[in-house]
Amino acid sequence: MAPFTGSLVAFLVALLVGGLAIFISAKLVVGVDDYSHAVITGLLGAVAWALTSWIPLLGPIIALIAWVWVIKWRYPGDWGTAAVIGVVAWLAALGILFVLNSVLGLGVGAFGVPGA
Repeated sequence: MAPFTGSLVAFLVALLVGGLAIFISAKLVVGVDDYSHAVITGLLGAVAWALTSWIPLLGPIIALIAWVWVIKWRYPGDWGTAAVIGVVAWLAALGILFVLNSVLGLGVGAFGVPGA
């Protein structure tokens, strides 16, 4: 049971970190101040990524478009706004992970933010 519990905790922490990155980004870019909305967006974005990234040759590009589409669907604005939210979320995730992993030594990831 312990390995399952550890994996579940790692998943939840990574999801909360990814949600925090999206929350920060959405607050800065479109003024939406809802952490739970950001966490659900991260979860849905990760599912969209998982469903499309396996496609040969174009998978990563399709997955990135699908991830940005989830952001566009969940937040106000057009494709450009969603892309900016995505880039800022990615940068925020890198900053959060730097603090958590380098400074605090936790060794976590950011679920729901590709490449972070």
